[in-house]
Amino acid sequence: MRAVARAVGRTAAGVAARAASRTSSPHTATRLGAWLGLAFGLCFLTGLLSHLVQHPPGWFAWPTRPVWLYRVTQGVHVTSGVAAIPLLLAKLWTVHPKLFERPLVRGVPHALERGSVLVLLGAAFFELVTGLFNAARNYPWGFFFPPAHYAVAWVAIGALLVHVAVKLPLFRTPAEEVRRGALSRRGFLLATGGAAALAVLATAGGTVPWLRRVSVLGARSTPLPVNRTARAAGVTAAGDGWRLAVGDRRFSLAELEALPQTTADLPIACVEGWSASATWTGVPVRDLLALAGLEPADVVVESLERAGPYRTSTLPARHVRDPLTLLALRLDGEPLPLDHGSPCRIIAPDRPGVLQTKWVVRLGVAA
Repeated sequence: MRAVARAVGRTAAGVAARAASRTSSPHTATRLGAWLGLAFGLCFLTGLLSHLVQHPPGWFAWPTRPVWLYRVTQGVHVTSGVAAIPLLLAKLWTVHPKLFERPLVRGVPHALERGSVLVLLGAAFFELVTGLFNAARNYPWGFFFPPAHYAVAWVAIGALLVHVAVKLPLFRTPAEEVRRGALSRRGFLLATGGAAALAVLATAGGTVPWLRRVSVLGARSTPLPVNRTARAAGVTAAGDGWRLAVGDRRFSLAELEALPQTTADLPIACVEGWSASATWTGVPVRDLLALAGLEPADVVVESLERAGPYRTSTLPARHVRDPLTLLALRLDGEPLPLDHGSPCRIIAPDRPGVLQTKWVVRLGVAA
């Protein structure tokens, strides 16, 4: 019986070894690397775009139309990052035997490859893990997330480009070599692709409304989620003495409500990846500037919130001139709730949610 057991054990071990050999082949790793590179590339480019929208250099201009553009690009950013997680784990499974090969370094190209892999893994895990925590609005660290995430993204993409350059010859492997053990590799690749698709499906509802019923990890707590409450911002309800300053002009809430109002259906798209549409009613910002005798230039928006990196924002002239850029007073036909920015907030087409400043107290033309 012991001999039979040993024979069965050797057979099972041989089958497992052959399966591991097939799924760990360079061609499987190359295919997964291509998928992972695509996911990382999409995530990097859309993240860079989001950074430029929030911190625009002089040469960059973000359009106001279509109104859902930022909603789509930021949704792609988050879902491609989520898809990269199972792809990265599968990639590690296929290459992990090589990580422990001896000697550790076999020359300059090999050292370059190993160094790029080490940097890439560290940066990739940092980006994906902190990105997941950010999507969940949970920050168990002491650093400010956006600049750290942005800086490490450049490290990750640089290491990825070096790694691709070193591994490029594998893409020219003859087709007959790629087909060896194809069934096992195909199953492994299909399972990995399926895991990535399920991960995307579980989170994409935050951006894609018709997926919200099946996206168990999508933002579904309210029709229009609140990232920063009035209590967290230290803002209380505005009293009778509240006035909106527009240049040298002052408006009471009653005066703002008496002005001609515009109603528009516009989404709020958050950097965490969720987005939701709502019906907003308010006064076009360009009309307020005209009443105050100001030209529609870049406008600095100040909030009642006295702390935090987003208590002020700059509204570009392109958005100021857009008739759908509103100082919103009502949400879905009701007076603006305090957590959504009462007595008034900015709502502009195709802008990140963090720049849709709440609890507005002043509008001033930028110097």
